Amino acid sequence: MAKFNTFFLVLLTFPYMLSTAKSSPDFTDFIKAECRATRFPALCVQCLSTYSSTIQQSQKRLAEAALSVSLSRAQSVAIFVSKLARMRGLRPTEYRAIKDCIDNMANTVDQLNQSVQELSRAGQDFDWHVGNVESWVGAALTFEHTCLDGFGNPMMDGNVKVAVTRRVTDCEQVTSNALVLVHRFAARHKVGASSEETANLP
Repeated sequence: MAKFNTFFLVLLTFPYMLSTAKSSPDFTDFIKAECRATRFPALCVQCLSTYSSTIQQSQKRLAEAALSVSLSRAQSVAIFVSKLARMRGLRPTEYRAIKDCIDNMANTVDQLNQSVQELSRAGQDFDWHVGNVESWVGAALTFEHTCLDGFGNPMMDGNVKVAVTRRVTDCEQVTSNALVLVHRFAARHKVGASSEETANLP
């Protein structure tokens, strides 16, 4: 099973994200505008507005921040379900669903971990690096959804299902938003690169 990283990874890959600098209204407006393209815009703004002074009006930094937030949420869920598996009094169906969820969330953390690191390398061979990021974040979404599948049985009801479903759904929504912002960053970069090539034509 893959090992879980803690916030140290976020500190290493995107340290300035944790800045407590005050937000600028202009930068917050940029985040709000970009978040409108996501499936969960209010959650998107809630997660990212804290980092507006760092993001400013950079789509790359916005995508980096979104991925880092998604990774930290996934790590928290992974830790939560691992602790839940040790709880006494679980029914067999609950235990099996939790064990499957542990594996799926471990895979989610791995995919998002790779994505955070890969996006930071997106300079040369941009399409290749960002293509990897898009694939890995998409895979993370699949693993999160598969975790929820284990709790889809209508016979499985109670506090365990509610607690896991709430946390994983939140994580899934944050990851979905991050994927959209990565897509937008990639698309904007391609348009800019194409315009630059056209301008350089003799």
